[in-house]
Amino acid sequence: MRMHRVAPFAASMVLLGLLCTTPAAQAPIRIALPNLADSVKFVAIGDNGTGEKAQYEIGALMAQARELFPYDFVIMLGDNMYGSQRPSDFVKKFEAPYKTLLDAGVKFYAALGNHDKQENRFYKPWNMNGERYYTYTKKNVRFFVLDTDYLDRKQQDWIENELRSSDDEWKVVYFHHPLYSSGGRHGSEVDLREILEPLFIKYGVNAVFAGHDHIYERIKPQSDIYYFVSGSAGQLRRGDLKRSALTAAGYDQEQTFMLVEIDTDALAVQAIAKSGKTVDSASMPRQKRIPALPPISDR
Repeated sequence: MRMHRVAPFAASMVLLGLLCTTPAAQAPIRIALPNLADSVKFVAIGDNGTGEKAQYEIGALMAQARELFPYDFVIMLGDNMYGSQRPSDFVKKFEAPYKTLLDAGVKFYAALGNHDKQENRFYKPWNMNGERYYTYTKKNVRFFVLDTDYLDRKQQDWIENELRSSDDEWKVVYFHHPLYSSGGRHGSEVDLREILEPLFIKYGVNAVFAGHDHIYERIKPQSDIYYFVSGSAGQLRRGDLKRSALTAAGYDQEQTFMLVEIDTDALAVQAIAKSGKTVDSASMPRQKRIPALPPISDR
């Protein structure tokens, strides 16, 4: 099933009703990343598809950040669409809030979440090409996208084969349900971790991004892998971050999005809140995949 855009008149009505809402007072964005000429630059958002004011404000900030940090794609960590998912909702909850970026040619690559309809994988602007799980490459980085709402045997075999055959400098995996999280509502998905983490360690995954918990959290490295939760680009569960031994940095007071930069030797991240302030920034070296200490237990 292919999703169809609404007629231009209907789309314009959505834009008139929602884009006229200007963002609340925001601090000017300052880029805290190296911003190198030839690096891979992207944005990570999760749990964004509400169609509400905060999503539009985050969308405006994403566009503002791109003027300073010229990324050309966005990874979507699932729950890209809440509530009704009719053709008009794809305008209200995706095309309108990110119109500036879409018009500039920025590509969005989606993973499905538990609120997304499976047929949404056919929606062309999400670049899933009808697949629940898929892979693509940006320069020296290969991205692997999973559907953790239904991690069947076929998908497990696929990700192992793809990771095994990849000799890319960087391997980045993303999906909806976090293997590590200090979110109070959901927290770590230990059952998924038991399946996926051994593969990630064995085949040299460098970084993993997820949503689901409506917070931002940067996890302390687990077996030399960097984990991030970025699930508050639309939805927010204020006060839900229960800082633990896992937490390197986190924020749960406003909606956030992430700027990410990868060069040959390092991964740099910057989390920006709806107010425009930076709530986390860090640069992390590419691990050499030497034997690591066991992951921190959060059971």
